[in-house]
Amino acid sequence: MSAAAAVAAGQPLAVANFAEWRDAARDLLIHSVAPELVTWSQPGAPDLLAADLFSGAPAPVEPTHNASIGLNEPKPPPHLPRSLMDMLQTAACCRMPDRWAFLYRVIWRWTQGEHDVQSAADADGARLHSMVKAVRREEHDMHAYIRFRERPEAAGPPRFVAWFEPRHDVLPQVAEHFVNRMGNVSWMIATPDASVLWDGHTLHNAGPLMSSAAELDDAGEALWLTYYRSIFNPARLNTQVMQSHIPSRFWKNLPEGAIVPEMVTNAALGARRTGQAQAVGRKSGATIPIAPADAQPERQQPSKLDECRRCDLWQYATQAVGGEGSKKAPIMLVGEQPGDQEDLAGHPFVGPAGKLLDKVFDAAGVERREIYLTNAVKHFKWEPRGKRRLHKTPAQREVEACHYWLDKELAAIKPKVIVALGATALKSVLGSGSVTLKDKLGKPIMHEGRWVVTVYHPSYILRVPDEEAKREAFKVMVDGLKLAHELLSRPPEAPPA
Repeated sequence: MSAAAAVAAGQPLAVANFAEWRDAARDLLIHSVAPELVTWSQPGAPDLLAADLFSGAPAPVEPTHNASIGLNEPKPPPHLPRSLMDMLQTAACCRMPDRWAFLYRVIWRWTQGEHDVQSAADADGARLHSMVKAVRREEHDMHAYIRFRERPEAAGPPRFVAWFEPRHDVLPQVAEHFVNRMGNVSWMIATPDASVLWDGHTLHNAGPLMSSAAELDDAGEALWLTYYRSIFNPARLNTQVMQSHIPSRFWKNLPEGAIVPEMVTNAALGARRTGQAQAVGRKSGATIPIAPADAQPERQQPSKLDECRRCDLWQYATQAVGGEGSKKAPIMLVGEQPGDQEDLAGHPFVGPAGKLLDKVFDAAGVERREIYLTNAVKHFKWEPRGKRRLHKTPAQREVEACHYWLDKELAAIKPKVIVALGATALKSVLGSGSVTLKDKLGKPIMHEGRWVVTVYHPSYILRVPDEEAKREAFKVMVDGLKLAHELLSRPPEAPPA
C-alpha cells in the first residue's frame, strides 16, 4: 500500500530511515496530503545502514488512483532545491521522536510557497538548522574521540576495533570518513545500535556486535598512557578548558580517561607549581664550587602546613593533617602519622586507633578535650595492597623534616607533659634516632624543661594477636596517661618515685 493510501485508510506510516521517509513524503506531496493528516512512526531500531540511503533510488510506489479511499488527483512530483534536501537528509539523523513529522511539515510548507521555512529566522527553520548543527557536531565528536584498539594478529580481522556511543544516527557518514582515512587496513566501529566493518575493500553493515568498551583490550595502550603522562604539564592545567573541549560523556571510553583524574588531583596538590622545578632539579650537571659568602640565603620556610614540601610525602597524601585540641592544653599526645581515615578526613585520631584512644582516655579518667593531639609526621605514608592503602613507617629523614612543624606546635601550646605514642613519636620528641621504646616505656623523662612519658601507640594494640598482650599494652597506655596527669602537679626537678 502506498503512503497516501495508508493515510487515507487511517494507518500510521512506519519509516526506518531517510530513504523510506523520502519516498513516502514524495507520494504524500503528489496527492496533496496535509501534514496534520499524517501519523508517522519508527518501528524498532532504525536501519540506518540500508543501501538505499546512499543510492538515492526511490522505492517503487503502488498505483494510488483509487477514488474509493478519497485521494486527491495526483500532481506532478514537487521539485525541492538541493540545499534544502541536503539539510533534510542531515536533520533526519537527529534523534528526535517527531523528526519525520517535522521534516514533512518543512517540505509541505515549501511546496505551499513558504520558502522562509529554510531560514533560521523562521520557527521551523530555526529548529531545522539546530538539528543539522547537532548532527554535524556529533560527526565531529565521533571523528575526534573514537579510539581504535589494535587486536592481536592471532585473533584475525578486523585489526582495529572501536566503540562509540553516538547521540545521533551518524555512523554511516563517519564510516565513510574512516574508509578514506584508514586505507586497506581492516577495522570495525561498534555502537549500541549498529556496527560497521571495513575489510580493506568493502564496507559491511551489521547489527550490534558489542555492548561496551570494556570488551576491548589493547596491549599497546600502556605505551600510549606513558606518553600521555609525559606530555601532561600540571603548570598549564585548566580543568574548565579540558571539560569544554572534551565533554564528560566521552571520557569513560577514552583510555587516558582512567588516569586524568589522578593527574588533575596531583596538580591541585602542588604539582602545578613544582612540576617544572622538579624536572629541572632531577637533571644531572656539574657541581660548581662557590664560597659560602657568595651563596644565596636560605629560602623562607613555609608558613602553612598545606604548603609544606620539606619531604616527598605530600605527593601521595590527600592532605596534611595538623594537630587539634585546646591551645592551652597542659598535655600533648604525639603519635606517629595520620592513618587512612585521618588522611581523608583531615583530623588526627578519627580512625580505629582514635576510637581505641578514646577508651584509654575513659579508663584513665582524662578528658580528650583537655589534651592536644598531633603526630610526628603530618602526611600519610602508605603502600598499595589491592584496593587498600596500608600504613608504612616513615623514614628518619621524613621524621626529621616534619620536626619543624612539631617545634612550632610545642612553641605555641607550651605543654608541661608530652606523651609519646610509640617509637617514632619518641624519636621525634627527643630529636634522637638512637632511643628505643623498650628502655623508655612508662618511664618519665625530663627533656628541654618538659616531662616526656612513653606508651604504646593504639595501633599496636589493634595489631597484636595475643589477647593477654593486648590487655597488657592497654594497661601501659592507661597508666602512662595517669602518670602524665600526675606530673602536671610536680616541678620539673622532682620526678615521681
